[in-house]
Amino acid sequence: MFSRFQGNQSSKEQTPKELIQQVQKLQEDLANTKKELQKFQQEMKKAITKVGVIRFNPFREIGGDQSFSVALLDESNNGVVITSYYGRDVNRIYAKPIQKGSSEYQLANEETEAVKKAMQETVK
Repeated sequence: MFSRFQGNQSSKEQTPKELIQQVQKLQEDLANTKKELQKFQQEMKKAITKVGVIRFNPFREIGGDQSFSVALLDESNNGVVITSYYGRDVNRIYAKPIQKGSSEYQLANEETEAVKKAMQETVK
């Protein structure tokens, strides 16, 4: 009678006491899984989930859009914007922290654009 509730196809029928123990074990497992999921969801709020990339040419006399700004942000729009200026004889890289979508440091137009682009990303 109770064998249809168990996962395996054993011919041994389970007693009501065994079924209650199984249900209690499943409830404990579910409670633990819920706790783990909540912890994971909290940690994910700090993960980089939004990215904005802008390519540009800061030196009109040289080649194409080899320079770039990339904004890497979390759910609260905290993170970093990294900019690389590529020139024929020099390559400069800058990193500026971002807090709630802005920086205490002056942002170049391309950096601002990259941050705005990242903030438009929706967390999935």
